[in-house]
Amino acid sequence: MQKKAVLTFIATALCGLCAHSQSGQNHQAASQTPGNQTQAGSATINHKQQCLALKNTPIADTTITKAEWSNGEISTDRMSSLTGGSTNVLQAKPHCVVEGEIGARTGADGKHYGTKFQLRLPENWNGSFLFQGGGGVDGFVAPAVGSIPVRSSTARPALMRGYAVVSMDGGHPTPTPDFGADQQARLDFAYQSTGKVTTVAKQLIQKMYAAAPQHSYFMGCSNGGREAMMAAQRYPLEFDGVIAANPGFRLSRAAVAQQWDYQQFMKIAPKDAQGNKILANALTQADLNKVSEAVKNRCDARDGLKDGVINAWESCDFKAEHAGLSPAKTAALKAVMDGVRDSRGNPIYSGWYYDTGLNQPDWRAWKLGSSQTAKPDAISTTLGAGALTWYFMTPAVPNFDLNKFDFDRDTPKTYQTGAINDAVSTDLSSFRARGGKLIVLTGVSDPVFSAKDQVAWFRQMNADMKNAQDFSRLFMVPGMNHCGSGQAFNDFDPLTLLENWHGKNQAPERMIAQGKSFPGKQMPVCAYPKAAFYTGGDENKAESFECR
Repeated sequence: MQKKAVLTFIATALCGLCAHSQSGQNHQAASQTPGNQTQAGSATINHKQQCLALKNTPIADTTITKAEWSNGEISTDRMSSLTGGSTNVLQAKPHCVVEGEIGARTGADGKHYGTKFQLRLPENWNGSFLFQGGGGVDGFVAPAVGSIPVRSSTARPALMRGYAVVSMDGGHPTPTPDFGADQQARLDFAYQSTGKVTTVAKQLIQKMYAAAPQHSYFMGCSNGGREAMMAAQRYPLEFDGVIAANPGFRLSRAAVAQQWDYQQFMKIAPKDAQGNKILANALTQADLNKVSEAVKNRCDARDGLKDGVINAWESCDFKAEHAGLSPAKTAALKAVMDGVRDSRGNPIYSGWYYDTGLNQPDWRAWKLGSSQTAKPDAISTTLGAGALTWYFMTPAVPNFDLNKFDFDRDTPKTYQTGAINDAVSTDLSSFRARGGKLIVLTGVSDPVFSAKDQVAWFRQMNADMKNAQDFSRLFMVPGMNHCGSGQAFNDFDPLTLLENWHGKNQAPERMIAQGKSFPGKQMPVCAYPKAAFYTGGDENKAESFECR
């Protein structure tokens, strides 16, 4: 496939995905007075006038392109399938909308680059700042509202709680991976754009309110979750709290794993009338339903209640052979779930937990897709394959034939990018020393970033840092796929947990959740390594479960 065709296909696939959301603690930084005015220190501020004046704020290497006062609605996050952002049109209270670009330049490939951002500054500011993570390979500026980055959450967005919220495009203008042809664009996507936008956003907040933020948080899912972990690891003095949901923190290895999955499934993919293998049919929906039911039959009751949720997911000893598939399909499923390995059997990326979410639409969308043509539409082959050849491989090899990816020879080509991109550090000493709090949450059934890998990192971080429980929590959500969805208790509010932990020193031991798959029920999601066990009483109530 030629370079132009590859990029067009990736962009088209991403646009198709776009078609596929409690109140927080209110820390008033300034006392409100009538007439859209705030008393901050000794200065009286008219917010609308201050907003419009931000258009002319001189900031080094930054152009402010928009500064407008808004009383209206905020459009849906059209990239919510990648960010976990809100799929609803939201009605906001009066606030300022600032947009701009940092570091505009012409790249080594002759294209325009710069980091674009959107900052929303509420009239009734609560004194806090939230950086909203992106998703996919970035390349777009989502509405800066600070929704809980799990599509199934109904918790109130940060902007509606009074936060100043910023979002960005990661340093390149389109949601395609061809920015990998430019060195600085790679660095911006990896982590540098976070530092740049944080600095500019805090300057604009100071200008708007004549006060600095009292609390600075970062919250994101998927690549935005990776950015969140990077915020704690590479900018430990800038953020007081971080929420990393389903983070692609070892993104370079996950990209290799996607090609492993593709190759394993293509071995058993049936052919159409023209002799083309159809990836989507490698495992039928009936096959996946069979696997999910077999997992439930083996492991569901281990938490004391057979209810379709495997809270004791870590003790589930299900094997591919238990599903009763054909030998060829069993072998392919086992190879995928055991994780990518080189020819000597050494693991390249983690394996995966068997869980109830393997038959859900999001798992299929990432692993198999639905295309009945020779051109697969699984996200791993649209977004993932392009990212591997353009960005993760150094140098970029855009015309690389991924059918021939060799896990011995070609995996080392991703190491350079992995070194700047992967949020694998376990040294969070500076972050902790200044009172930082870290909440990581992920779906046990995530099909793209392994929950098993997330647990391994968290365990290692706890081993490397004494008393890590003083500042970090991991919440594993059984049945949940990527950034929400799945058959799960996937409607929860980690931002309020962070507010209460950082602001009131209330360390979260459980996160109360509900979900559309289980109407009228609530369940605690327990801080790892504990899990929710049924103790008796009304099984619809969270208090009928204990964390142990």
